[in-house]
Amino acid sequence: MKVFNTAGPCRSEMHYMLPPLRRIPEAPELIEKMGYFVLHAPRQTGKTTVLRALAEELTASGRYAALHFSCEAGEVAGDDFEGAQRTVLAELRLRAETSLPPELRPPPFPEVAPDGFLVRGALAAWAEACPRPLVLFFDEIDALRGQSLLSMLRQLRAGYPERPHAFPASVVLCGLRDVREYKVASGGDPNRLGTSSPFNVKVASLRLGNFSAEEVAELYRQHTAETGQMFTDEAVAHAFEVTGGQPWLVNAVAREIVEVMRVPVAEAITAAHVDVAKERLILARQTHLDSLVARLMEPRVRRVIEPMLVDAPGDEGADLTYDDDVSYVRDLGLVLTRPLRIANPIYKEVIVRVLGNKAEDQVVEEPRAFVLPDGRLAWRKLLRAFSRFWREHGQALATRMPYPEAGPQLVLMAFLQRLVNGGGYIDREYGVGRGRIDLLVRYPYEKIDGTRAEQRRAMEIKVWRRGQKNPLKKGLAQLDEYLERLGLSRGTLWIFDARGKLARKPVRKEDVITRGGRRVRVMWA
Repeated sequence: MKVFNTAGPCRSEMHYMLPPLRRIPEAPELIEKMGYFVLHAPRQTGKTTVLRALAEELTASGRYAALHFSCEAGEVAGDDFEGAQRTVLAELRLRAETSLPPELRPPPFPEVAPDGFLVRGALAAWAEACPRPLVLFFDEIDALRGQSLLSMLRQLRAGYPERPHAFPASVVLCGLRDVREYKVASGGDPNRLGTSSPFNVKVASLRLGNFSAEEVAELYRQHTAETGQMFTDEAVAHAFEVTGGQPWLVNAVAREIVEVMRVPVAEAITAAHVDVAKERLILARQTHLDSLVARLMEPRVRRVIEPMLVDAPGDEGADLTYDDDVSYVRDLGLVLTRPLRIANPIYKEVIVRVLGNKAEDQVVEEPRAFVLPDGRLAWRKLLRAFSRFWREHGQALATRMPYPEAGPQLVLMAFLQRLVNGGGYIDREYGVGRGRIDLLVRYPYEKIDGTRAEQRRAMEIKVWRRGQKNPLKKGLAQLDEYLERLGLSRGTLWIFDARGKLARKPVRKEDVITRGGRRVRVMWA
């Protein structure tokens, strides 16, 4: 029986998967034209699956000798570029012996060669001996660092004019980042990203994209065809919404429902199952999610993510360095652009929870103390509890947050997460240029007649900073629009006064009616 894959390349006999070559339709023409190009995408988006399938098809066509291999083992060599080259060549030979027929495999590589000529010499000898043009896919090329990466790229560039008879006809570099970033990884000055790349012979940079809504539905239908278990249309739509079509997340949500939660095959999978699976993935913080959040403290990542949590106008885009940082964070898969935003709701949730961990650990109240006898959330009680918490711990916690500029927002969200998590869900909207963070707390409960219902409470967070106007008027207008979109008649507006030090003073509340006739409780902290 096939399964949803969340570990390593997909195999058609074992895993539900989309036709891999459909995801890079431009590649065959570039190879036909003997192009050298880059394929980049975030981790676990299907790069290796796609490249292996393409290499197999090209070789099977009888026109090429195509090989996919990984450079990852060369990472440990660091700046020892001779050691890195020998490791990569050993991996290449091993893959060739298992993937290519004997007549297409490389001849013995020269044992003695100048340190900066090992790869070029080996590939030249193979191209001259091979009866077909060579097509090589260098996967995980950006695992190499410093002088090792620089030497590899320069040798590929130097051999380029000799193709196809004395060097590979086509070379594809595959990694997390676009080729411009190789300038930094190979030791270039990150403040001069506009300078020439050590791989300036590339003709294109392809980016492997996420699944579309139709492709998510196509993938999930394979499970239905295999087992008979249906994904409702609402479940498929919600899965696409919470994952943004990110391939690993799409598979992980389905796997969580089918294999871990073990929803019976006779039972249709619903949007509610997707919500539970999403929450479980976030709490488990599997390797894929951990590898992303580990990047949050990198200066280049912080310069992009922190303004999304701070109600800044977002005009940093005019700065070249900031623009290059955005490109870098986009290549990691954390953000999307136009407009700049977190890539999907799961990443959005994970980022906030990781950054707010210290504050969440300080919350001693028990979630069950905020559940009413009828199963609903005691919202007013929750607001009063945070008011006390903020007075006692707010300033100290806010200044110790990993992103201190977003300290108040992170503390409030961490408090809510600690007390809502387990029984309900928090949907967050934030991003550069929004000027606020919008929260929707959803709390499922059971009515007296046994039917399921969902309590919804909306909140907006703003910070009043030095030199700014009182944000009340703008905040009310923004919250009014948010409530209208949600179909709610009341909401809560938190305004943190950060014009000086965040003071240990009582939180003041004020009830206001918006222009749209909606009731808003304003909490001044």
